[in-house]
Amino acid sequence: MTKNRTRNNYYFLALLGFLVGSILFSVSTGPAQISLLEVCQALLSSAHSYFSDLLVPGQALWQQSVVANVRLPRVLTGAFVGASYALCGVVLQGLFRNPLASPSVLGVSSGASLGAVVAIFFGLAAISAWVLPVFSFIGASLTMFVVYSIATRRGHTPISTLLLAGVAISAFNVAMYSFILSVALQHWEVGKSIVYWSMGGLDGRTWDHVILILPAFVVCFTFITAYQRDLDALLMGEIHASSVGVDVAKTRLTLLIITSALIAMAVAVAGGITFVGLVVPHIVRLIIGPHHRFVIPLSALLGAIVIVLSDLMLRGIFYETRIPLGVITASMGAPFFLFLLLKQRKLMQA
Repeated sequence: MTKNRTRNNYYFLALLGFLVGSILFSVSTGPAQISLLEVCQALLSSAHSYFSDLLVPGQALWQQSVVANVRLPRVLTGAFVGASYALCGVVLQGLFRNPLASPSVLGVSSGASLGAVVAIFFGLAAISAWVLPVFSFIGASLTMFVVYSIATRRGHTPISTLLLAGVAISAFNVAMYSFILSVALQHWEVGKSIVYWSMGGLDGRTWDHVILILPAFVVCFTFITAYQRDLDALLMGEIHASSVGVDVAKTRLTLLIITSALIAMAVAVAGGITFVGLVVPHIVRLIIGPHHRFVIPLSALLGAIVIVLSDLMLRGIFYETRIPLGVITASMGAPFFLFLLLKQRKLMQA
């Protein structure tokens, strides 16, 4: 046990170091090339000027502006979004004991997307950076409330009924989204904004978006970590979890509310990004096993790395084509997920 803990701590430090390096390298990449040394100088200059209103000697003002005001908030937003999706995937897969569970399984992500699309369609998103997250959270919360109300009878919520209700409500949300999009396409700019946003992306992200998602991530991560033992117990089944003192109904409802809030915020600041919440927890569990004490933080780190590297690929290779971030994550995640399915089928046949 001690050996496994030491090994997992090494994994954590390695992923943390790789994430920091990926962020620095991503910040240095763009139409205007800035070296890693100049990135570090720009960050020091920004910190110095924040406290003293002075530039660090030798640091160009344009480099400081590009790094601190354009690239860094974009990369940090992507890191927190990736970590959020991965965390939600960990919780839902553990909660339902279903390896196919993902942030879209209960229709919450589609509800968040629908709420955000309504805000874009009526022009409310341009009022403030807070409008989109508010509408996204309302859509996610209403979806979660409807799904849970349909599935719950006399205080009991069967998992199969919950999942089926989620599929049905998700289909309804997608239908409403398609209806709004068909109307919006009559006004080209509005329709274009909805389509591009729905595919996910980090263009134009500022410190306002970092401020939006950072507190939500910290709070939800803290709550999820507090329930790591309950999630471990639920892997053995509801009867076993109840026998060791877990209030299954309360735990499930609490974690569903937490994941709904986190999904809503991630969708609000980055649009629809697929496969991160589905694939990343699988990778982590294949490497370190099922214990949530390690799966939770490592999945968050790996999810952040996936989004940072995907965005880096966009800005380093496809920066002239404006390919949405969701296309990159889906193109990488789908083949890996098929690989997992084929591997699982071979194990079952053996």
